[in-house]
Amino acid sequence: MRKRHIAILGSTGSIGRQAMDVVRQHPDLFEVELITGNNNSGLLISQALEFNVNNVVICNEDKYDEVAAALQPHYIKVFAGMQSVCDLVCSDNIDMVLTAMVGFSGLRSTIAAIQAGKTVALANKETLVAAGELVMGLAEKHHAAIIPVDSEHSAIFQCLHCSPDAEIEKIHLTASGGPFRTWTREQIASATKEQALNHPKWHMGNKITIDSATMMNKGLEIIEARWLFGVGPERINVVIHPESIIHSMVEFADGAVIAQLGHPDMREPIQYALGYPSRLTLNNRKLDFAALGSISFQAPDQERFPALGLAMEALRKGGNMPCIMNAANEVAVAAFLQGKTSFYGITGIVERCMDGADFVENPDMDTIFATNDSTAARAREMAGII
Repeated sequence: MRKRHIAILGSTGSIGRQAMDVVRQHPDLFEVELITGNNNSGLLISQALEFNVNNVVICNEDKYDEVAAALQPHYIKVFAGMQSVCDLVCSDNIDMVLTAMVGFSGLRSTIAAIQAGKTVALANKETLVAAGELVMGLAEKHHAAIIPVDSEHSAIFQCLHCSPDAEIEKIHLTASGGPFRTWTREQIASATKEQALNHPKWHMGNKITIDSATMMNKGLEIIEARWLFGVGPERINVVIHPESIIHSMVEFADGAVIAQLGHPDMREPIQYALGYPSRLTLNNRKLDFAALGSISFQAPDQERFPALGLAMEALRKGGNMPCIMNAANEVAVAAFLQGKTSFYGITGIVERCMDGADFVENPDMDTIFATNDSTAARAREMAGII
């Protein structure tokens, strides 16, 4: 495997930090050309110095002077704003772009990378949720490979390599169930921010952790799987698997089911995407099946976790409805974290936005961006965070 020059968009977030650790373990195989961050200027500066990157973008332009003063004496070029990210990912010096920005904000830079024909290691699920059909069409047009980084979709991607020409009967997306898996609806209704952020298995950023607690994260993954693997919603199943050892499964037409297993560690799917098709060594915890003893499964409860039903409804409706759902959810999660709404208020805001939305059956990319903006504004009004 020749050395790959990569861009890590969102290097200061959870996925970005773990990607940096993968690079740290394989300096002979990966070189970081570009990193980007939003608010964590201190970490961005230390990453740039440690990995001696060529280019840094601080998306929060108010922090540009701080980052530039720290890095320019080391001959590291510093830029500000999202347009700079979009311009720099097109550089001939970059082989692969890891898109780890949080939320809809990652769409524009992912599109730029795809249009430049880059291989995209996709960790930003909202890109395919909001504009899946359009994004996959661009990837085909520009011959840009998309390799999934989400643990579930990476698992599916790996399972499919066992039978690349076989027909998929069903995709089984596994879910931990989050912190409220055993709670009653009444208990969940009064859940606090601290309780919702206490995920039993994964250590992630606040937004994705709340999405896991509502199970909206699994709803987003259903939509992402639909576009990544070209299967209809009727062939995507969600199963609760509290141990989080099986990361997802693929069932084939003959009834055989192939699964990918491992301890919860996002460095595994990150490294698989960055090194694909090679498998590299990783200093992670290995499975001990005898110590594991047993694993369990159960069906999800959509009465306690209505976000799953909303996501399936958005997928079946199609058009700009998944974008509407995603935009409303981003605002509603922020409102919950700010104490502006209750836990079930999150899905309440999403449902009201979907019910009152201006539906467009065949949106173009401009419509997607306009839909996101108008829905976010409406959701902010509902939550009282204008």
